Amino acid sequence: MDERMRRWRLILGGDEADGTGCVLQGMDAKMDGAMQALYDSDRSGNLGSSSPNVARWLGDIRSYFPSSVVRVMQQDAFERLNLRRMLLEPEMLEAVEPDVHLVANLLSLSNVMPEKTKETARLVVRRVVEELQRKLENPMRQAVLGSLNRASRNRRPRHHEIDWQRTIKANLKHYQPQYRTIIPATRIGYGRKRAALRDIILCVDQSGSMGTSVVYSGIFGSVLASLPAVNTCLVVFDTAVVDLTEEIDDPADLLFGVQLGGGTDINRALSYCQTLARRPQETILILISDLYEGGNAEEMLKRAAALVASGVQMIALLALNDDGAPSYDHQIAAAFAELGIAAFACTPDLFPELMAAAINHADLRQWAATRNIVTSRAES
Repeated sequence: MDERMRRWRLILGGDEADGTGCVLQGMDAKMDGAMQALYDSDRSGNLGSSSPNVARWLGDIRSYFPSSVVRVMQQDAFERLNLRRMLLEPEMLEAVEPDVHLVANLLSLSNVMPEKTKETARLVVRRVVEELQRKLENPMRQAVLGSLNRASRNRRPRHHEIDWQRTIKANLKHYQPQYRTIIPATRIGYGRKRAALRDIILCVDQSGSMGTSVVYSGIFGSVLASLPAVNTCLVVFDTAVVDLTEEIDDPADLLFGVQLGGGTDINRALSYCQTLARRPQETILILISDLYEGGNAEEMLKRAAALVASGVQMIALLALNDDGAPSYDHQIAAAFAELGIAAFACTPDLFPELMAAAINHADLRQWAATRNIVTSRAES
C-alpha cells in the first residue's frame, strides 16, 4: 500500500469520508477503529454506555498511540462523549493515562465520587502531582532563591558575591579616564540572609474553568512553602474563601480539599488576603483567576486599589496552564492595568521566572513582552 495514501486513509476515516480506496489491515485497522469510535461517533456505534467497553477502548489507545496522543484523545472523549460519569468507576480510572486535565476532572467530581473510587482517584492524583513536582521543583527553587539572594544586599561581599552591575553604577564617579577604568570604592554584593524576605500569597479561583490552574497552583505553592526564605499562604475561593496553608506541604492531599465549580467572589477573597498582608511592602499577592466576578465588582476594584496603595505587589494571572489563550473578563483586566496590576496568562514553565522577576521588583509588563506574553492594557 502506498504510504502516502495509507496516511490519508487514517486521517479521513472510512465509509463515505474515504476516497482513497485503501483497505487497512492489522494494527492500522485497530487504530482506525479506535479513532472511529471517538471521532465518528455520530455515524457509528461509538463507545456505548458500558464501562467495560470504555476501559477496553482506553487500553487500546494506549497500545496504539504515544502518550501525548493518548492524552489528547482522552480529553476529546470526555468532551465529545460525556465520559465524566465513567470516572466514578475505579476500573475505568485504572485504564486512563493520567495527566493534569484528568486530575482537574477528578477534583470537579470529588463531591459525588463513591467511596470505592476515591482511593483509586487519590492514587491517580498523587501520581500526576509527583511527576509534575519532579519537573517543576528545581527550576522554581533555583529561580526564587537566586532572586532572594540578590534582593538582600551587603556592602562587604566576597569576590564571588559581588553584584558587578550595581557596583559599577555605584562607582561611576570614580572613573579614571587615564586608565579607562573604575575604582570600586563601594562594593555591592548578593546577601545570604536567611530570615523570610518575602511574604507570598497565592489566591486561587476554584471555579470550574480554572481546574488545571488550581492543580499547578497547589504544586507551586508546596514548593514555595518548602523555602525558608519566604512565607507562603495558599487561599482558594469561589463564593466562599478557604485558607489551605496548613495543608500546603502535601499538594496531592491539598488538591482533594479543593471544590472545583460554583460561583466566584473575588472581592471576598481579596478582603481575606488583606488580613494576611502584614508586611505590605514585602508581600507579593498573586491572584489566579479569569476575573469573572460574581460578587461586587466595584468593591473588588476598590479593594485591589487599597492593596496596591498599601505597598502590596499584586499580579493577576488569568491562567496558569498550557491550555492556550484563556477566556477572561477584559474589562476587569483593563481596570487592573489602570491600577498598575499586571494581568496576563502564564505557562507553568515560566512561572518560576515570573516569581523571580516579582521578587526583584522588575517591570512585569516588560518581562512579559520579552517572552511574547500579551498583557492586558488600561482602557483609553
